[in-house]
Amino acid sequence: MTKPKFLGLLFSTGCRRNISGNLYWPIRLYTALFSVWVIWAATISRIDALSLTVIFLCLIYVPAFLLVGATEKSNPRPTIIDWLLCFAAAACAGYFILKIPETASRISLFDKLSTYQFVMASILILLTLEITRRTVGLFLMCLVLTFITYNLFGDSIEGQLGHGEISLSHFVDINIYTTDGLFGVPVRVAATYAFLFVMFGTFLEKAKGGDFFFNLAAVVAGKSTGGPAKIAVFSSALFGTMSGSPTSDVVATGSITIPMMKKLGYDRSLAAGVEVASSTGGSLLPPVMGSAAFIMAELTGLGYGQIVMAAILPAILYYVGIIIQVHLRSVALDLPPLDASDVPTFAETMKQGWPFLLPLVGLVVLLAMGYSPTMVAVFSAGAVWVVSQFRKDTRLGLTATIEALSDTAIRMIGVTGACAAAGLVIGGITMTGLASKFSYIAFAFAGDNTMVILMLTAVVTIVLGLGMPTPSAYVLAAVLVGPTLVNDFGFQELNAHLFLLYFAVMSAMTPPVAVAAYAAAAISGANPLRIAVVAMRFSIVAFVVPFMFVSNPLVLQPFSSIEAVLVSIAITFACVLIAFAAEANWKDRSSTPTRIGIAICAILLSHPDVILKVIGGISGILLLTVSMRKLKNFSKKPVES
Repeated sequence: MTKPKFLGLLFSTGCRRNISGNLYWPIRLYTALFSVWVIWAATISRIDALSLTVIFLCLIYVPAFLLVGATEKSNPRPTIIDWLLCFAAAACAGYFILKIPETASRISLFDKLSTYQFVMASILILLTLEITRRTVGLFLMCLVLTFITYNLFGDSIEGQLGHGEISLSHFVDINIYTTDGLFGVPVRVAATYAFLFVMFGTFLEKAKGGDFFFNLAAVVAGKSTGGPAKIAVFSSALFGTMSGSPTSDVVATGSITIPMMKKLGYDRSLAAGVEVASSTGGSLLPPVMGSAAFIMAELTGLGYGQIVMAAILPAILYYVGIIIQVHLRSVALDLPPLDASDVPTFAETMKQGWPFLLPLVGLVVLLAMGYSPTMVAVFSAGAVWVVSQFRKDTRLGLTATIEALSDTAIRMIGVTGACAAAGLVIGGITMTGLASKFSYIAFAFAGDNTMVILMLTAVVTIVLGLGMPTPSAYVLAAVLVGPTLVNDFGFQELNAHLFLLYFAVMSAMTPPVAVAAYAAAAISGANPLRIAVVAMRFSIVAFVVPFMFVSNPLVLQPFSSIEAVLVSIAITFACVLIAFAAEANWKDRSSTPTRIGIAICAILLSHPDVILKVIGGISGILLLTVSMRKLKNFSKKPVES
């Protein structure tokens, strides 16, 4: 299923080339050795942050133009232009790596750029724009160009949105020869936490760990009504917490769950929608959280452990909502469970795959003990390699190990391109003070109404995240909108940044782009925009939970006090009511007043006022009881989802 023509122009990416022929082993060895260098640089070496970022970005650009074509219909073999861009990237790599000592010692804006410095920096910026276009799409490239235009010509704008004069030399200097731009936080995170956790997920996938988690999900939910859909929820959650990419999760688990659901009579849009909703939430699940938790720690100074602990309950509520809605929809449509013969026993599943629990448990324990995420990711990937040796069919030999290391680097090309683009935007925002100007825009639209500003923030974050990986979408929103929420509207920093993360993640399934939905469309054959709508309905709790924990901060500290426990229980019940209102009796129009009443009760439970919470809770229990009785009157005739 292709995108509409206009969206296709904005969000189409270059073809991912399969390595073959004479290029196979040179590229495999280059990217595998590059991965080994990243492991060394991020763990054992004492290389400084600037050097690490410069070397990482420049070296990963070299094979990028050979592996990603200029368009979707590009030649499966690299063209002359691709080779020229590859050589240009190699020249930049050689220049900037050799000049690291000079870059580290020069004083930006005081030491004038030489002609060579200016030219090589300009080439690197152009290469970044092109790899962004190829890997993420024209939309992000145009967004970056818009910010660059504002940087260079914003001095001609009168009023609050204007800024002082910024010359081209000034722009290049800040963005390339400091850590405020291209070589800033986004690429640094891509070069450390993100890369190493992607490596962990890649090793797990190569060792067939995904099969174990799928079978484990089948044991838990396969025999219940709508079992295949519930398997998709559980398996996608388990895989997503490690992959951290909604699109990758859809491709990895959806290639199994979507055909399985269709085979048992599930509507294809329903099957794909469940998969997209379930996969998207994986980026909100600790401990990896799509690598965004590490960026959040870098940007805010908050402890990684504090961020992860705060994110646990909201992530659980996300999946509680999906499971309730999937169950109610399955009952309404009389969707079948898996055949008993297709559901493995718990003993069989654990006998075949229990070793794969060791790396995951070790990952969580080591993070909880305070070890650095980089060391934990490397240890976990190594643990996967070790446990893969226990069985012949999962064993990673020399060739498979090289391929896993190579695949990690190749998978990081798109993420790195998006992070580099985000770095250029951040450099521009820093130069112009645009983040503080967003406050002016926010107050102009919302005044001092916090609900309006939160809704405006949600929309801006989703727009910034169109077609982008989660880390890049979050970091753009955090730099542009975060200061306004914290400094001008007084929201707690942790709450504000988790709010931004939620909507950065939700952008993966939000029309019109909905990259995860387009991935599912390729598997299911359904309309991607319809898939996105179905996925959003199943994820309705995720669009509401951020507003809840911003207005009820104790939800992010659920066990810190008796009051926090009670507030968390109230919010949990509110999420249950929202999920029920979205699905219960969804074919029976006479139930509409009851469902509206249930939704109102959820709103009352979400309000900070204790009396309103009590009223909402009691009323919700009564209405839920009435609605549960109506479940017996559901028609069993399948209808279009």
